Amino acid sequence: MAEPETVNGVKENKLWKGVFAVSGIMSTLVIYGVLQEKIMRVPYGLNKEFFKYSLFLVFCNRLTTSAVSACALLASKKVLDPVAPVYKYCLISVTNILTTTCQYEALKYVSFPVQTLAKCAKMIPVMVWGTLIMQKKYKGFDYLVAFLVTLGCSVFILFPAGDDISPYNKGRENTVWGVSLMAGYLGFDGFTSTFQDKLFKGYNMEIHNQIFYTTLCSCVLSFTGLILQGHLLLAVDFVSRHRDCLVDIALLSTVATASQFFISYTIRTFGALTFAAIMTTRQLASIMLSCIWFSHPLSWEQCIGSVIVFGSLYAKNLLNNNNKKSEKQPPPQPPELPQYEKPEGS
Repeated sequence: MAEPETVNGVKENKLWKGVFAVSGIMSTLVIYGVLQEKIMRVPYGLNKEFFKYSLFLVFCNRLTTSAVSACALLASKKVLDPVAPVYKYCLISVTNILTTTCQYEALKYVSFPVQTLAKCAKMIPVMVWGTLIMQKKYKGFDYLVAFLVTLGCSVFILFPAGDDISPYNKGRENTVWGVSLMAGYLGFDGFTSTFQDKLFKGYNMEIHNQIFYTTLCSCVLSFTGLILQGHLLLAVDFVSRHRDCLVDIALLSTVATASQFFISYTIRTFGALTFAAIMTTRQLASIMLSCIWFSHPLSWEQCIGSVIVFGSLYAKNLLNNNNKKSEKQPPPQPPELPQYEKPEGS
């Protein structure tokens, strides 16, 4: 009787780990999405001032993450020395800064639901960069899903509800400029994740080691950018006059750092397929919450586009999961032929 109890204990332990991972990712990233939209699109104070310094948000986020990752390396008694050449960390850092800056700037011209659904098309640049950098080959079904996701995103972006207003152009959302920024986000983000994958496979590297040096480079670069643009003092003056904005930025940096832990934990414990399904669900939840919280109307075309995108992604995750299970099952053994004893004396 001890064996069934052990199996049940393992299943229950995995269930609670799953609850921990899902609740952690969903809560931190959904809060992150709501906060970034609030900071970039909702005015502060009696004079209705907008926060315009997106590079300052990048600097605060990376400063918090680098400090936490350094503490994690010291606590685990891991070396702080760089494993790969420093310029490779810097390359990831540059593209990561460009990715995040495009993401924040795009919120000035398109709504958060549009931006979130456009992020679902991330697999397209990842496939392009994977082919160029990693020499990967993809199946026909992957290209079909990529096409359907692109189609759904295009429908969602090109048919907005008539009264969804951008606070920066005082009219309907600036689709051309917003889509251009989102295209930049997708291209830079696809390169970042692909090059990170290559760095992990090429060097015996801890996750916190890469996070520490990448975010440290990002801190230096974003700080330099703020100085060159003359935005550092302006951003500090803004948050000093609007303490609620300072609280929002501090909370944004905290949940951004926490999300990194939950993402790493989920991939390590359950694998990339489970993580992909969770992220798809998180994007859907973020869109719904943003529409409710910030009163974004959705047209019927956008609803159809959402169904196409999330239906394609869930179908891909389900098919990949089934293929992985079938690969783990051993091939059926041929039935053994009955053995007949020879009669004595024959």
